[in-house]
Amino acid sequence: MEGMYRFESINDYNILNNHKTLHPLVNVLDLSLANPRDWDGNKKVRLYFGFYCVFLKEFKGCDLRYGRQYYDYQEGTLLFVSPGQIMDVETDGQIYQPIGHVLAFHPELIHGTALGQNIDSYNFFGYHTNEALHISDDEREIVMDCLSKIKYELNKGVDKHSKKLIASNIELFLNYCDRFYDRQFITRDNENKGVLEKFEAKMKNYFNSDAPQKLGLPTVTYFADELNLSSNYFGDLVKNETGKSAKDHIQDYMIEIAKKKTFNTDKSVSEIAYELGFKYPQHFNRFFKKQVGYTPNEYRMLN
Repeated sequence: MEGMYRFESINDYNILNNHKTLHPLVNVLDLSLANPRDWDGNKKVRLYFGFYCVFLKEFKGCDLRYGRQYYDYQEGTLLFVSPGQIMDVETDGQIYQPIGHVLAFHPELIHGTALGQNIDSYNFFGYHTNEALHISDDEREIVMDCLSKIKYELNKGVDKHSKKLIASNIELFLNYCDRFYDRQFITRDNENKGVLEKFEAKMKNYFNSDAPQKLGLPTVTYFADELNLSSNYFGDLVKNETGKSAKDHIQDYMIEIAKKKTFNTDKSVSEIAYELGFKYPQHFNRFFKKQVGYTPNEYRMLN
């Protein structure tokens, strides 16, 4: 059986986890205080969140799935969920006690704050569960310190400074997470290089097939899906490894093919544009000139 649980507000989630609502828009939850999970006997449940959540998972009681990927997490793992996301939870049907902590905050909390303006820059809120952040013991101490500062403000009671201080501490916490992810990209360098090699191979296969004529110009999302990664994680991985965006890599690869094709005088510029996936030749002309400095015909004449 499969059940669906919707958490539209922080209070909804507080009730599930046996916590008081100290602030209607934010809370730090200790899952060890929650009632044991049985999900009404369902082995598969879907959880909908109408707010941001950061889970510090410190137990093994169920498998999480987001999209097509499973993630069998280890102790000391941070998982990020943004409003509107649905998380799949699969269990063996046994009752289990969750252990860990959750930072939950509603988008309304950060409206008008610096965090509200920058929240979209934290790409990890768009990662899949199998792209979660594994933290060291030292990093866990920093995480818990950040959460304790937020909890302190909640226990102190709401005043005119609360929103600014809580939002600032959440932003500090997310900035640390940004740093930890950069560290994780580095420590997984060999694994990441394997992803880059597969990326190059898939670009080659794409343009050596009739995919451009059928599907059009390839996108970052297309190659991320081919590699079973989220677009955000894939983009950040490529950027961290190469210093260039995934979109730049795709465009560089396309322009090299376009240059080679312009040497074939038997083909018109329109034919070349179609072979590469451009819907209109004028779009190909503009793209080529922006990248090379000449139109395809000018480049053909120069060479």
